[in-house]
Amino acid sequence: MSYRKLIDTHTHTENSSDGHHSTMFLCEHAEFIGLRAITFTDHVEIDYYERDNYSRVAKQSYFEIAKARSAFRGKLLVCTGVELGQPMYDVATADKVVGALRYDQVIASIHNLRGMPDFMFLDYNVCDVNRVMLDYFKEMQLMVDWGNFDTLGHLTYPLRYIQGDHGIKVDLSLYAEQIDGLLQGLVEKGKALEINTSGLRQKLGETMPGEDIICRFKELGGEYITIGSDAHYAKDLAAGIPEGMAIAERCGFKAITLYQKREPIQIPIE
Repeated sequence: MSYRKLIDTHTHTENSSDGHHSTMFLCEHAEFIGLRAITFTDHVEIDYYERDNYSRVAKQSYFEIAKARSAFRGKLLVCTGVELGQPMYDVATADKVVGALRYDQVIASIHNLRGMPDFMFLDYNVCDVNRVMLDYFKEMQLMVDWGNFDTLGHLTYPLRYIQGDHGIKVDLSLYAEQIDGLLQGLVEKGKALEINTSGLRQKLGETMPGEDIICRFKELGGEYITIGSDAHYAKDLAAGIPEGMAIAERCGFKAITLYQKREPIQIPIE
């Protein structure tokens, strides 16, 4: 299957604890399916930075991406990146991680609330879903205010489990004020919003965030959109990227963004 020289700006190698394939193998597959560019963004979870030795993980990931970039020069554009989880839980460490290596792109995301496990592991038949969502958006706002990143990852991540796995409907209109605050913060700081397409191949059945929020970002003056598959397997590279581009175009975006040396490069949607 050819992906017509598309780009995928959110992918994971075996250097992520939940990744499954080597950087070189993923590049081989990306070239095979016709990708134009790929950004590897292995996890660095700030709240578990010391416990899980993420300093070593980050260096190993970066080193392997650099090797792959050299090996695939002229065939596939390989970009260095990191998915920085929960940066506000230890801002000094987060800033150190971002500044330690010459990344092309930094994704900021939140996978769990303070002192709690990943949203994947919460029992939403017991949890106060409204409280979870409010606390999540509060943490996201702090992260946007901090701003030492390039693109905001999978904005509606908790829905993957609340709606997708547990079947509990969440009315996002109840959080319109919080979401607008996040989007306005991204606009003011010149940051990108990610269209994470992994939800399309999961029970959630939609991108994270969904089309309404992406269109609202555009209405508020959003300029930069990145699109990432969040692939943890080679088979998922570029999955949903064409659908994500179609959503971006329907919302009024004429280009998607590829970060190089943390500078946004606009790639026209064709």
